[in-house]
Amino acid sequence: MTDKVLKLDKKTSKLESHCFPRHTKVVPPVAVEGSGCYLIDADGKQYFDGSSGAAVSCLGHGDADVAAAMKDQIDKLSFAHTGFFTSEPAEALADLLIANAPLGIDRVYFVSGGSEAVEAALKLARQYFVEIGESNRTHIIGRKQSYHGNTLGALAAGGNAWRREQFAPLLFNASHIDTCYAYRGKADNESYFDYGQRMANELEGEILRLGPDKVMAFLAEPVVGATLGAVAAEDGYFTRIREICDQYGVLLILDEVMCGMGRTGSLFACNHDPVRPDIITIAKGLGAGYQPIGATLCSKNIFDAIEAGSGFFQHGHTYLAHPVACAASFAVLTKIINQNLPARSRKMGDMLQDALRQKFGQHPFIGDIRGRGLFIGIEFVADREQKTPFDPSNGINRRVKAATFDAGLLCYPMGGTIDGKKGDHLLLAPPLIMEAEHIEEITNKLEIGFEKVFGSKEP
Repeated sequence: MTDKVLKLDKKTSKLESHCFPRHTKVVPPVAVEGSGCYLIDADGKQYFDGSSGAAVSCLGHGDADVAAAMKDQIDKLSFAHTGFFTSEPAEALADLLIANAPLGIDRVYFVSGGSEAVEAALKLARQYFVEIGESNRTHIIGRKQSYHGNTLGALAAGGNAWRREQFAPLLFNASHIDTCYAYRGKADNESYFDYGQRMANELEGEILRLGPDKVMAFLAEPVVGATLGAVAAEDGYFTRIREICDQYGVLLILDEVMCGMGRTGSLFACNHDPVRPDIITIAKGLGAGYQPIGATLCSKNIFDAIEAGSGFFQHGHTYLAHPVACAASFAVLTKIINQNLPARSRKMGDMLQDALRQKFGQHPFIGDIRGRGLFIGIEFVADREQKTPFDPSNGINRRVKAATFDAGLLCYPMGGTIDGKKGDHLLLAPPLIMEAEHIEEITNKLEIGFEKVFGSKEP
């Protein structure tokens, strides 16, 4: 591959490129190197990867062990279609995942990313009920302000209004109950536990409204990532959700694409309660960015139903269980487990949250600092007392992203925090290998960015 220096067209001020970018009106720098917690662009500028991309690069950049595992696998076998073969890396990775998975999880279906994992989960849930003779179960219940991926099925199951809006005519009809979001939903005279139980009980109400024999699955993120900014459910919430699912024969699908693989302080985020899901989706940290990979994990009960029935999961992609991706992921997962990075995430996350609260806890335009492990959200408000969001026309999240980027910090700001339109937050999800000395760098660069956006007056 020849080196290419991307240039700006002087007449149009656009990048001379044939790539289709995420945003045609934004000219991004060219990333040329990654090392540890840092990325470096073509001009030599260094950025601390404070969001691990999108909570992906849990081992940071340039890990020699993962690179060696990939090279070794390429030298042996680069690809074998799963219509003909399984492979050693896929079998080894599945064994390692199941050995560390929640109780009852027994099988792994490897795909190429989070959206594919959610699509597979939805189809698997549907086929399970067809196999056991309950084909009348067709309804999916999700949560408002959730995000499960950008394919049409995953988008339909998700509850983020902004992402769904223009594609709504193409989406299947899913139900969405309120998310457990105590900062904005808990009543003053209500305990956090009682609030969580109230929110969980909305699931039962929706099941009864739709018809108990017609609901297929409930889908939720244990810690909501992109759309809410690291909002964890209250203790006992998912325990109650599990009880409701069991009562009405509904499958519980937990989406850990963003919050799983050690990010929130345990390998699987659902271990916090703990809760026994029927299906789990993972991705992002599973491959740590070294290869595209995701997975749908299911219970023995679900697998056995298909095995005893048709024996064929009517779903598939060309790159299922790609040998190189599985080899890379095995190296990543081995390191996460052997170095006990989930525990490190808990420790560093507590330290980072403490530092953020010390520095920004009384900031006039920051309403909430929250999260679990190294999965932390900061919500911006125009009025702290009233929790009033900024007018979306201010573009606070976009301005924060640009300002912190200029300061040399990558973070993940988003708008529409409250309802898909109003509200702004940023998400921090630095590599799990970060050191204590990085905390000051993060807070200092955030301070530079916030000062640029907010100054000492209202924007």
